Amino acid sequence: MRWDRFFDDLEDQLASEWEAERAALDSEAERLRLSRVPLRDRLTALVDRDQTTPAPSFEFSDGTVVTAEVSGVGADWAALQPATARTGAVIAPLGAIMSIGMPHPDLLRSARPRAASSTLSDRMTLGFALRDLVRRRIGVTLHLAHGRALSGTIDRAGADHLDLALHEPGAVRRAEEVSGHRLVPFAAIAWIRLEGAALPR
Repeated sequence: MRWDRFFDDLEDQLASEWEAERAALDSEAERLRLSRVPLRDRLTALVDRDQTTPAPSFEFSDGTVVTAEVSGVGADWAALQPATARTGAVIAPLGAIMSIGMPHPDLLRSARPRAASSTLSDRMTLGFALRDLVRRRIGVTLHLAHGRALSGTIDRAGADHLDLALHEPGAVRRAEEVSGHRLVPFAAIAWIRLEGAALPR
């Protein structure tokens, strides 16, 4: 009987060591997987989140914090719908997002593995989104990284910059309303607020 107990103990010890080794390998594999997850994927996971919990809060490079739901994600930008109804939709360059506050379940869910997909939005750069605003003649307020805000209409959007015709927020872009022009590098933009309630799809 004692030998039986001895072998049972050895089996239990071996099984325990095997489980510990497997758990360590699983943990290492998970750390390796997470090391390859870009911010874009984490934001994409928030698009269809359960909205019974508080909306995420986004801190931008100009120090502004906006509480908003993620409504879409492009190649290097996110479309946000602010929680306050009086605020227009927001386009946020991913490089200008300094931090994102969210409930812990959303944080964990956004880190889960996602099925590989290739969609048109994967290729839509910030320039592409801004050229759509040029076509639609939508008024914007550009919030720059150093804290200044410029209101007007985007006349042109290049590969890494845009031309902004300055006018009062809410005004229609007419020659007599324009008070000046600015050429703004994309790298200087902290976030963009659109006139109106929602981002065009």
